[in-house]
Amino acid sequence: MTTIEAPAQPKRKTLYRGDPGMWSWALHRITGVTIFFFLFVHVLDTALVRVSPDTYNHAIETYKNPLVALMEMGLVVCVLFHALNGVRVILVDFWGKGPKYQKTMLWVVLAIWFLLVVPAVGRQFFYLFTEH
Repeated sequence: MTTIEAPAQPKRKTLYRGDPGMWSWALHRITGVTIFFFLFVHVLDTALVRVSPDTYNHAIETYKNPLVALMEMGLVVCVLFHALNGVRVILVDFWGKGPKYQKTMLWVVLAIWFLLVVPAVGRQFFYLFTEH
């Protein structure tokens, strides 16, 4: 009796096969971690006001530079994507037709995200170049 070997499966270099749903899953987690770290730092620097108001004022002054302004723009981008994609995830989970329309909803989320991000970041750039 002879045995036939199964053909070898091609090796994948990554779990992500380019499917938009997987990229939105990864971006949702990345933006969530980014927002978490911002909130962690925000709570810590705000807590400084009770320890030493002078230290708090010094910390706030260090934030008034263009690099932090760019980080704030990144935060706006992350918060908007995370919020909009979160609504999409809720619809996929709790709406009966959600899984069927999940890719369409992702493209709608990205379109709304783009329409909100452009003026928000544009306003922040305007403020950065006119106030600093």
